Amino acid sequence: MMHFADSLTFSGRKVVAAWAALPFPALSGSSLPDLLSAHQQDLPWKLLSSWKEQKVSCCFAQSVVLRGICQEKPASCPGQPRSPLHSCESPEQVLQQFFHTQFPGAFSTSHVLQQPCHTQPPFPQFFSPLLTRQGFLLDKAQGRSSGGVESIPVLAALQSSPVLHSLLSGLCRELRAPSVRRWSSFFTAGLEQDDFQEALEELRTLSQCYETGFGASEDEADSD
Repeated sequence: MMHFADSLTFSGRKVVAAWAALPFPALSGSSLPDLLSAHQQDLPWKLLSSWKEQKVSCCFAQSVVLRGICQEKPASCPGQPRSPLHSCESPEQVLQQFFHTQFPGAFSTSHVLQQPCHTQPPFPQFFSPLLTRQGFLLDKAQGRSSGGVESIPVLAALQSSPVLHSLLSGLCRELRAPSVRRWSSFFTAGLEQDDFQEALEELRTLSQCYETGFGASEDEADSD
């Protein structure tokens, strides 16, 4: 995983964020171009960090995997394709084109796997009643057998993005708030005050690598 994360970082960046749509919101039988076209304005994934909710507006690099979505091409319609996504030849091209549109200029790798994520016991059954046994959306809730949801379509991503500026600078502020001199356990474990301050400065410098340069941020002002 460390080497994989390294392949997505450059220009002094060392951290990537994990995102996921679990399950990916999809209607049974819908084509991949139709599903992605429905999420042009609101990406369906969520940040897996415990940090406050963030929306992704741009990124530097990412690797995305989509599992469990039908790979069949949509039925052909007379005239021109409804969108650039519908003119792609393969599911991988559809996903790549989608993220090229969402994050122009970013380095992206995309993979589409037909096999879904299996969720039989002991996987926790925390799913909405608006899901079929295969994890697809229903128009209305229906009763399910005791077996629950057996599999789900999933989209997951590792991403180097400006969201990490807020996360890292926030962590830096939280670490500066307490006085470590009051916590003897830090020093009995071998921590030196100078080393701690140096680590904080490295963390602050790392957070600055994720700035985009568009305006002054609240995090930057707080860290001065």
